[in-house]
Amino acid sequence: MKLTLEPYSSQSERLPQSGRHILAQFDDQAIVVYQAFRPAIGHWAAGGHSLGGEFSFERMSWIKTSFLWMMYRSGWATKPGQEVVLAVWLKRAGFEAILAEAVLSTFDSTRYPDESTWSAAVAHSTVRLQWDPDRTPGGRPLGRRTIQLGLRDRTLTGYADEWILEIEDITDFVREQAPHIRSMEGRRDLLVPRVEVYWPASNEAAAHIGLVQPGESAKPLQAVLVGPVPSYPTL
Repeated sequence: MKLTLEPYSSQSERLPQSGRHILAQFDDQAIVVYQAFRPAIGHWAAGGHSLGGEFSFERMSWIKTSFLWMMYRSGWATKPGQEVVLAVWLKRAGFEAILAEAVLSTFDSTRYPDESTWSAAVAHSTVRLQWDPDRTPGGRPLGRRTIQLGLRDRTLTGYADEWILEIEDITDFVREQAPHIRSMEGRRDLLVPRVEVYWPASNEAAAHIGLVQPGESAKPLQAVLVGPVPSYPTL
């Protein structure tokens, strides 16, 4: 497996405990994101290193940089329709383009002057952004927030056709690690992909998605649920 791994016990001690962070495995060229699909889609993607076959480009598809949030979402590759977990090596330039296009999925009064302006931004954007509570191996929510990005239309096409460098089926690894979450003693043996704090290429991009410089205090997102907002089924 291409992913670099580390014990969860050491990772949990060195990562930020609160705030909004992009925690990911990355290098100068690529960043790893995760997706989970039913076998027909997941196996096709891993075999061809792209999305296609039964994959629908008419629906919104979500990517996550947090491995453990993906495990929470997929039930460690046990939930129907999410039995195949993929690690996707994405061009950093592509990831930056996704961030630049992102619009928060809930109204934030610190970012938009009014709800109508935000609703118009949502309607025209091809990327939906959510800051979700990151998770422990057992699924308990943590104080920090992790990023989830929903892609549709031209951005989803660009992701599939231009920005993906490699796709690896990591389902066997997921199922090997799953038994370790059942006890605190077992979690000492749990391995997870190594991650670091990822900072966008520009401070403007970071501000656009609600990040702050390390050491600064993050302003809370003033999120207000309003509706109706266009919804897109999650893949």
